[in-house]
Amino acid sequence: MNNLTVEAIELTRLYGGREAVSNVSFSVKQGEVLGFLGPNGAGKSTTMKMLTGNLAPSAGSVKICGIDMIENPKEAKALIGYLPEMRPLYKEFTVDEYLTIAARLHRVSSKHIKKAVENAKERCGLGHMSKRLIENLSNGYQQRVGIAQAIIHSPTVVILDEPTVGLDPIQIRDIRALIREIGGQHSVILSTHILPEVEMVCDHVQIIDKGKLVFNGGIDVLKRQRIGNKLLIGFNKTPTVEELLKIKGVTEAEIADNNMMRVRFAEGAAPHEAIVKAAVKNSWGLYQIAPDQTSLEDVFVQLTFHDAAAEAA
Repeated sequence: MNNLTVEAIELTRLYGGREAVSNVSFSVKQGEVLGFLGPNGAGKSTTMKMLTGNLAPSAGSVKICGIDMIENPKEAKALIGYLPEMRPLYKEFTVDEYLTIAARLHRVSSKHIKKAVENAKERCGLGHMSKRLIENLSNGYQQRVGIAQAIIHSPTVVILDEPTVGLDPIQIRDIRALIREIGGQHSVILSTHILPEVEMVCDHVQIIDKGKLVFNGGIDVLKRQRIGNKLLIGFNKTPTVEELLKIKGVTEAEIADNNMMRVRFAEGAAPHEAIVKAAVKNSWGLYQIAPDQTSLEDVFVQLTFHDAAAEAA
């Protein structure tokens, strides 16, 4: 347990009697990149504000490296670097001026400020922007400056809230690479509503919807949910659903797009060989048989909207 850098314990936040976040618990290990994923309005930013001590929970607690955020806020906050969705930049300053101020606010000692600024600029690809006014930088470089201020004091935990929103594709690629690099030395919590971002950057994923966690697991677990027990099969002479249901292990069959057949089979069954044999015997002209994978986006929709579907039923 001593390698846990963040512990969120039954976090709840009420707004006017409504639970914006409800009984959320999770932890982050040293060197782990956690993706905190959910649709807009799911409670991500509220959770991030509670983790960083900017918002008190109505119930529950947060510990940073074992330090309680409510009982010892200064000590806990000193271990965190935070980039909120609305980046806290003083755009009339140069990059060097702003990062120097950020280092002082994070209580970096005077003799180490210059080194801290240079290190943060190097890691964030800002070395050639030192004397530029922040207001004259592109959106992507302004985001780099925001990340630089979050890591300038070498925090144990870096929390980034929607770090790629509003960036163009090239800037997004660069920021994601930067986040992966930061994750090599820090624990990172990345809040986002973009599923591919989590897949590309994170080791672990939490999905929140309507203030409640609906998924908690490794990114490989999320990917495995795509596969399931389905086959997509192409025939030149399409058999009837009834004919396919006679094959051992097949539980459902339906016509899919492009006259393909989608077949579901029982857990532990492997009807592939039997389907091929039946196709040969009945001259169905089998030309394709492959796993029918659900897209990650569809898995996300299934996880985040299952409650709404249940209510409507």
